[in-house]
Amino acid sequence: MSHPFLAAGSGLVTASGCVWYVPALVELRAGADRPVSRRMAAAACVSGWTAAAVTTVLLLVAEAWWPPCAAVGAGTVATAVLRTGAAVRRRREEQEAAHHWAQLGALPHPLGAGDSRHVVAVLIGCGLVTAVTVATIKVAAGPEGTSEWLAAAVTPAAVLGLFLAVAFAHGRTVHRRDRNGRAR
Repeated sequence: MSHPFLAAGSGLVTASGCVWYVPALVELRAGADRPVSRRMAAAACVSGWTAAAVTTVLLLVAEAWWPPCAAVGAGTVATAVLRTGAAVRRRREEQEAAHHWAQLGALPHPLGAGDSRHVVAVLIGCGLVTAVTVATIKVAAGPEGTSEWLAAAVTPAAVLGLFLAVAFAHGRTVHRRDRNGRAR
């Protein structure tokens, strides 16, 4: 007997994954215009989502469990190998770029600016999670009046605004330091 409910769930997740695999396909299509590390990372993404699609089909047609499990295992291994290779290659590319910039006698290449982006992304992500948590707690408390509903709507927005302000201030500080030529 096939597994239609699991196949439906897997198919929906795979279809919604287009926000990852469509840009990855664009990266692959760009070819030599992109660094090798980005193309390898894109190939890892596409291989993972392809494994999910194959698993969906196998859940519909296979009677036993081993074919879908084998597809998941093979896809996981292929994705992990490609992603690890992409990370190693990216590290080499960064070292090579730093070496070339050092030979020019210029300031370090802004490849290190990614650290700042990660901090900003974490701040915004934490702000979103905190805002959703605050909203859930406020609504779960059962606001009764108009002012309580207003507080339940405004408080999460204020929390998110605070995190966005901190992220903006961090980004401006790092940008200002880079412009003045000081190391971070």
